[in-house]
Amino acid sequence: MHGTFITTCRWLWTRRDLNNGQPGTLARWIDALDLKAGERVFHLGCGVGYFTAILAEVVGGRGAVIACEVDAALAQRARENLRGYANVTVEAGDGAVIDPGECDAMLINAGVTHPHVAWLNRLRAGGRMVLPLTIAMGATLGKGVVAKVVREASGFAAQVITFVAIYSCTSVRDALLEPLLAKALSSGALFKLKSVRLDAHEAGESCVLHGREVCLSSG
Repeated sequence: MHGTFITTCRWLWTRRDLNNGQPGTLARWIDALDLKAGERVFHLGCGVGYFTAILAEVVGGRGAVIACEVDAALAQRARENLRGYANVTVEAGDGAVIDPGECDAMLINAGVTHPHVAWLNRLRAGGRMVLPLTIAMGATLGKGVVAKVVREASGFAAQVITFVAIYSCTSVRDALLEPLLAKALSSGALFKLKSVRLDAHEAGESCVLHGREVCLSSG
């Protein structure tokens, strides 16, 4: 298994200009999810399954991890690498259209311009999501911040965790929001993030990033 994993990583690096991420950084994201045994987790951008295995170990046999990878070849490798985990399901396809069911936590391992409404709606009460909010800095890469979103009784609380540079998601990127996100990053307004709003309202002073469906707010 160890030899297969090393070979997989070498293939990713040399042929695809991909790597397995930065374990120390991902560990911080996973820690922010505050996972508990028995919980259901959605992992978007699972690659070959390295961090999916960590999630599966944390939630244990009574929990479940629904992982997805847009690259079919990588998804197949993830299935092979994770075949020993009965609590893991790997889906190949766009994570924005795959329905993971109601989840206690979500790890979005690809850069987006905003939290996807479908993901927010699938968070259970008290559910946590960690996701990178990024602006493009190339064809496939982006830079920005990692945010944590928590579903509370009154809505969605949010906060910025750290800076990030990461591969961009193939979807959940709004060209109209990207310049607004860039402005919020450069001005520092994004670091005042306190909530995610889904209710219809006019853009105001507390709107850090006001979109058609989602608003990142300092209020």
